[in-house]
Amino acid sequence: MTSINWQGQKETVVLLLTILLGLAAGAILMMVTGHDWISGYQFLFRGGLMSLERIGNTIATAVPLIFTGLSVAFAFKTGLFNIGVAGQMLIGGFCATAAGLSLDLSKPLLLTVMIIAALAGGGLWAAIPGWFKARFNVHEVVSTIMFNWIAYWLVYYLVPIYFKGSFETESRNIPLSASLRTEWLAQLFNGSYINIGIFLAIGAVLFCVFILRRTTLGFALKTVGFNQYAAEYAGINAGRSIVLSMIIAGALAGLGGMTLYCGYATNLQIGVLPSQGIDGIAVALLAANSPWGVMAAALFFGLLYSGKGFMNAMTSIPPEIADTIIATIIYFAATSVLIEKGIDKFMRRQKGGA
Repeated sequence: MTSINWQGQKETVVLLLTILLGLAAGAILMMVTGHDWISGYQFLFRGGLMSLERIGNTIATAVPLIFTGLSVAFAFKTGLFNIGVAGQMLIGGFCATAAGLSLDLSKPLLLTVMIIAALAGGGLWAAIPGWFKARFNVHEVVSTIMFNWIAYWLVYYLVPIYFKGSFETESRNIPLSASLRTEWLAQLFNGSYINIGIFLAIGAVLFCVFILRRTTLGFALKTVGFNQYAAEYAGINAGRSIVLSMIIAGALAGLGGMTLYCGYATNLQIGVLPSQGIDGIAVALLAANSPWGVMAAALFFGLLYSGKGFMNAMTSIPPEIADTIIATIIYFAATSVLIEKGIDKFMRRQKGGA
């Protein structure tokens, strides 16, 4: 294997090893607790893949994670740690839901307006911490966490006043014209809740790949991420790059909020920050911030989330075991640098022995 080939395959190898180490740790945990790990994994994966309906549900579960993973990964390319994905997702989802409940338009036109509203809401919500970072060097971790809670209470206040549903804790159900679900797609997957959000997610992955690999903007963003001061010395406006990166990351998260509340669900729940915002960090870590890797990692997490209920129903293994497996994989993803160094050391030894 040449050095060039190895460098091109390194991310894939590290990703697979991370997953395998996490699954191995899960198998050990199941054995220690007195459960059959073979049947556990059998039902875990069957729960997400055993039928077209379950495959569709796995994809639907993964779609919001694709957007939140892309949001974290895109910001990280500019050296920013976007912890505010949950709040950006909530604001984007709220803007889309508000448009869907307020406007009486044909479905294609209404969905277009809702997509624009989600992009604008999430992008604006992320732009403010981005500006704080660029202008006053306020650490983005602190500001985005605070903006998560501002988003939480803002939506908590607005939904009951303007869009109250059957209960105080939820909005009205969106009409069919505002839903990302379509009959032809549901029938294709035997009645699953898969929706056209998957096409938006694929488009978002292609968008990120194009921006980061084929444009001068992407080059500038990555340069700032590598070394802000060197980028400024080369004539790149680092502050502008930081704000633009956060706007794009927030817009991706906002669109993820739309796919969650107007595709995966049928209304907006208040009193809780979407867990997909935090899970997106794990997806980006596992994917090593690669857009295509984010899609693969999100689908894998979607499989685990969809299958753990089936594993619990068919075996005596509690669903907490599946959550522990996910947490273990995240741990190994966070230490992927050590795994990469270990592989490099092994490759050097192999080359020296040859």
